[in-house]
Amino acid sequence: MIATLPRIWPSPHGKPLPPMGTAEVFRVFARDLAAGRRSWDVETARFVAILFDQLAAEWDTSRATGRDDPLRDALERGGPFPDGPCLEIGSGTGLFTPLLRGVFPCVISVDLSEQMLHQAAVRSLMRVRADAGGLPLADAQVAAVAAIDMLLFPAETARVLAPDGVVLWINQLGEDGPLHLPAAEVAAALPGDWSAVEADAGWGSWAVLRRGH
Repeated sequence: MIATLPRIWPSPHGKPLPPMGTAEVFRVFARDLAAGRRSWDVETARFVAILFDQLAAEWDTSRATGRDDPLRDALERGGPFPDGPCLEIGSGTGLFTPLLRGVFPCVISVDLSEQMLHQAAVRSLMRVRADAGGLPLADAQVAAVAAIDMLLFPAETARVLAPDGVVLWINQLGEDGPLHLPAAEVAAALPGDWSAVEADAGWGSWAVLRRGH
């Protein structure tokens, strides 16, 4: 079941739109990966790591085009949240880590890019270079998995999440974002039965997903 909340954060002018053709290519890749129609392999992971290593130094000033409205709204209206660590996958330079730390007792920042994690040092105390397609965590270890403009790895996300844990799925640019997946597709991709609450906020959208009971 997907419950949609009314918008309370307006969408400001000046939304930065990525190139339409490029964004659609990435959206197709994201949908196919989440649905299991495409595999994630070592070569793809290496390509992504190198790409974001090259972008890291200028990311905050010229590449980070989103706003934190969707995450703020999710944290304000998407609860209650279980007590325990939050795993932020694809954490990048840690722009959103302080917001997550305001809700969860600790945040573990995970990214493929060593340089992105280096830039995140002032924002994140716990940083791990790892592939979200094969996380170095035991089963059921985290209270939340936060994915902000990130590819969905359904099996690994569900594996590391505690039974009462939540998935925070944030799209900073909503449907225009290159990795956008609607909440219904995220819920369908995750193994088992899931429910979600979602809303639009600012330029983007968010969903908080929980396992069904």
